[in-house]
Amino acid sequence: MRHSSARPVSGDLDEVALLADLVRTPSVSGDEAAVAQLVEQVAQRLGLPVRRDDAMVAIELDSGRPGRHLALVSHLDTVPVGPGWTRAPFSADIESGRLWGRGANDAKASVAAMIGAALDVQRAGGPQGGKLWVVLGYCEETRDTSMPRAVPRLGRLDAAVVGEPTSLDLAVAQRGLLMCDLIAHGDACHAAYAAERGAQSAVLQLAADLLQLPHLLTERPHPLLGQPTITPTWLEAGIARNVMPPVAKAVLDLRTTPSWDHAELQAHLQRQLRSEVVVTSSRLQPCETPPGSPLLAAALELSPNARRYGSPTCSDWVFLRHLDAIKCGPGDSRVSHTADEWVSLDEVRAARRFYAALASHYLANHNLATPEPVSV
Repeated sequence: MRHSSARPVSGDLDEVALLADLVRTPSVSGDEAAVAQLVEQVAQRLGLPVRRDDAMVAIELDSGRPGRHLALVSHLDTVPVGPGWTRAPFSADIESGRLWGRGANDAKASVAAMIGAALDVQRAGGPQGGKLWVVLGYCEETRDTSMPRAVPRLGRLDAAVVGEPTSLDLAVAQRGLLMCDLIAHGDACHAAYAAERGAQSAVLQLAADLLQLPHLLTERPHPLLGQPTITPTWLEAGIARNVMPPVAKAVLDLRTTPSWDHAELQAHLQRQLRSEVVVTSSRLQPCETPPGSPLLAAALELSPNARRYGSPTCSDWVFLRHLDAIKCGPGDSRVSHTADEWVSLDEVRAARRFYAALASHYLANHNLATPEPVSV
């Protein structure tokens, strides 16, 4: 890990100019070296203690006094550019109060605001207690996100703000993702003799189970997220046009809620369906801000009109779900991954002020009770 020790804070930081530099530095998942180096150099110029390794770029402001440890967390990677752009995707055009470009909304606006907030906290004398981190990971847009490696390296953490586009509203719950194969087994035989033999059709069994899906998992609606959704996304069967297949398979995409544990959900599906339920991915567990959250209380004190809601999109919150955490950042998640991606510059500026005020307020009130950790 590369380390840069603290120096007196020098220079200034325009969060909009930083955001433009970040957008002009392409960083598709797996190719973040240039943008990571840019962030490191900016932090060094500002005199902020910074680390860079294979899992993250991290700014660490340590008060040297007892208190809670708060992380502002986001990611440096973006999805590929894709088709349909009417602007150069890395030009960082500014027009009508918006900055355009791949990653401007998701999530380089949060990155720029968090770095600016760390500078503001440091210039105000640093955290009054405990420690403030800014943690910027890689490959978040893929299954290879670096956050599971980054979090253990940070040591103690009490709370986290996940920087994703929420229009600066407060996401206090987040859907998870459970991927399953639904596999039906039947008898293979010549199609002409299937009825005569009373052969069991894997295709019909799978079809019957698929028709049951809209009626399942309705028992425990989450107050913010509703019930889990089950969407078949892939169907597979067949050996030849005149052979009844012995196996038929559907891939299921389940967007889950904190009302259901993934293992419990799998068991429930298996009881209700005749086909075999095989989990292929369960690591993206749903998340929820714990009851009595001091972090949420501080956020609402600073932003009393912010909407509290459940987010349908996954994020690195999954790997911080054992903490007191919320998801909040500039930008609109509906703009993420689209052609001509953009973010409101007013929101970027407001996010810097909010992150700095929240960090200062939360760390200054370090004697407030912290919720019990959530089991992972």
